[in-house]
Amino acid sequence: MDYKQEIITTIHDFGCDLNFLETRTIQLSEQFRTAILIPALYDELERPALSGIRDHLSQCRFVKTVVVSLYAQTIEQYAKAIEFFSVLPQKTFVIWENGSRVTGILERLRDRGLDLLRFRGKGQAVWLGLGVATLEAEAIALHDADILTYDRSYPLKLLFPLLEKEFGLAFNKAYYARLGNETRNLNGRVARLFVTPLLTALTELFGYRDYLRYLNAFRYPLSGEFALNSDLALTTRIPGNWGLEIGMLAEVYRSVAQKRIAQVDLGIFDHKHQDLGQSSQHGLQKMCRDILHSVLRTLTETEQVAISMDHIHALRVKFRREAQDFTRQYFVDAVFNQLPYDRHQEEVIVEVFEQVILEAGEQYFINPAGAQIPDWTRALAVMPDLREQLQAAAMADAQDVLAMSASEANVSISNDLVAAG
Repeated sequence: MDYKQEIITTIHDFGCDLNFLETRTIQLSEQFRTAILIPALYDELERPALSGIRDHLSQCRFVKTVVVSLYAQTIEQYAKAIEFFSVLPQKTFVIWENGSRVTGILERLRDRGLDLLRFRGKGQAVWLGLGVATLEAEAIALHDADILTYDRSYPLKLLFPLLEKEFGLAFNKAYYARLGNETRNLNGRVARLFVTPLLTALTELFGYRDYLRYLNAFRYPLSGEFALNSDLALTTRIPGNWGLEIGMLAEVYRSVAQKRIAQVDLGIFDHKHQDLGQSSQHGLQKMCRDILHSVLRTLTETEQVAISMDHIHALRVKFRREAQDFTRQYFVDAVFNQLPYDRHQEEVIVEVFEQVILEAGEQYFINPAGAQIPDWTRALAVMPDLREQLQAAAMADAQDVLAMSASEANVSISNDLVAAG
């Protein structure tokens, strides 16, 4: 049995009684409001994963509010999203993050000296969603829109530890086994073949550092599923690049005592997979580049580590040796569990990731600051009612498409009457 603890609290699943957890969480959610935040592209609505997520969420009585940060190209796409989520019994806000109303609000914020329009992608979606969610909830769980194995246990396990105030937790991150839902491949290539050997190599290079020990305590530091309280949501800078997950851990490290941080076992997990990419500007290579940039920056900020190009060259050498050792261990684990494992292909990926280290290191010296969206407290200092404006924009956008649908229905009825006459 695995009951090992780290410097953060590790919440294992020893066969926990989900019915008991759900009953207790429903009770607690009546006192401490809860929300689920889902950043999503419109394309996710046309894939099966999000339909499953929506259907499971509709049965979660402990979730009081659902916030969706949606990137949609047209009002027709946004209208389909409103219809898609209309079956949810919870109070639901679908933020059209690139719509004219939200863009107009951010333009006014820019005119007052805070430009958030330069940030795009998941980081901006999360930032916008947290602003609206903190108006509605004390505990907020975030997860992606492409989870194939989703069920009620995911939001339940993320939220319950924050609601049980006796635990004293402010942040709870998921960990899981990344196995293919159909083929049962060992997935999670960036976590297995980049982050794990990278942290080991960095520890060998720079010695014992509290931040590296902290990152190593997370069993899946790249999981996109976590929960946090509203205070933390308002005071956290959101990374504006593909290093969002590791960058969030850096922000939590700065802001929260370790005894208030936990990780929870979600079991078997599968979602959509990214391509390796043709360069460090695309796919998993870009993710690795942004991750290393975030780690190097935080080491400098919090551990006073002076990083040189010589360190980057040494890191490449140590990384490759560590990664090769891990591929041998993954091979043994895979064969024992009758999982397919292409050891040669894994080492090819390691070689690609090693090259990314050099490119990321060079980029770090050009721009060590990185891309982080200012926290909500700063935005509210500029525009105190910003959250309310965004919430009102989401509601107005939804009303517009509902009115548009009603108008189209009336035209259709009129045409039918004329034809019948």
